[in-house]
Amino acid sequence: MSLRHEDAHGGALDAMRKLFPSAPEPWVDLSTGINPWPWSASGWDDAPYRLPTETDRKRCISAMAKVFDAPEQNILIGPGSELLIHLLPTLLRPKRVAVLSPTYADHARVWQRAGSHIIETPTPLAQARSCDMVVICNPNNPDGKRFEPEAIEIARRHLNKRNGWLVVDEAFVDLAPELSSAPRVATGNLLVLRSAGKFYGLAGLRLGALLGPPKLLHKLAAHMGIWRVSTPALTIGAAAYEDRAWQAATRPRLAKARERLDHLLAQTECRVTGGTDLFRYVEVTDADETWRQLAEHGVYARRFSWTNHHLRIGLPKDTEAETRLMNALRG
Repeated sequence: MSLRHEDAHGGALDAMRKLFPSAPEPWVDLSTGINPWPWSASGWDDAPYRLPTETDRKRCISAMAKVFDAPEQNILIGPGSELLIHLLPTLLRPKRVAVLSPTYADHARVWQRAGSHIIETPTPLAQARSCDMVVICNPNNPDGKRFEPEAIEIARRHLNKRNGWLVVDEAFVDLAPELSSAPRVATGNLLVLRSAGKFYGLAGLRLGALLGPPKLLHKLAAHMGIWRVSTPALTIGAAAYEDRAWQAATRPRLAKARERLDHLLAQTECRVTGGTDLFRYVEVTDADETWRQLAEHGVYARRFSWTNHHLRIGLPKDTEAETRLMNALRG
């Protein structure tokens, strides 16, 4: 198995165990940027045993709309934002697409496969006057770069004059709701992607949303069928989005955990150069060597094929995981 097998995404512990069979168990998985203290999803009675209803769907959309500060008619729920990203080219055919770089590889890949000319750039909003679509993540993964709503709105207006589209992936925006473009989604040429996997820690639920014009959302829904989201995803997702007290308490908890991680990393050769309150983007001399050293100690960090000087490290869940990480970095 190739040592690059896991690079498509984080969380591939099965592959890591095969690559490093002598690593101590249990593994400390810091590769995903997922909240290690997820919203509790227990006690859901008959949800796994019945088909989803319209009532389930409406409750989930209503809960999301309140959190997103967006109209319900501008929200389409899907089985994770990844599928929604891959389905967008079935509806839109932009010739030139500017994509933030670095970011999720899927954003450039899906439009390239659709035949679009891709411009990968660290300053995608500057391309709004010349491209048919601009794609950003806000905050960005893996470096945590932030785009202010005012700058995004200016780019959207430029695109609107050319009948272009602005796509904003907000997988991590629950950490900083003030950055969200969702409240402006009714403006017409704006598409916003949201996910329950990161902030809520519900990655296995496979629940996401696309916000945009109702006409386009209806077309996309037709591609996914009637039961596109499971009953457990709808019911658990609705309850999580309704739990505003948990959301308010979680943000400072994550910020404090990030501060602890920064303090730990400052005692090593890792230099923090970016990130969010769910992960840190660090610079190292040799990322492959550091990644392998961590893996041999049963600690799984995220590396990237396009750089050998950076790693992404998620939040350790407890003091034991923090100690494992520190010892692994010290070798």
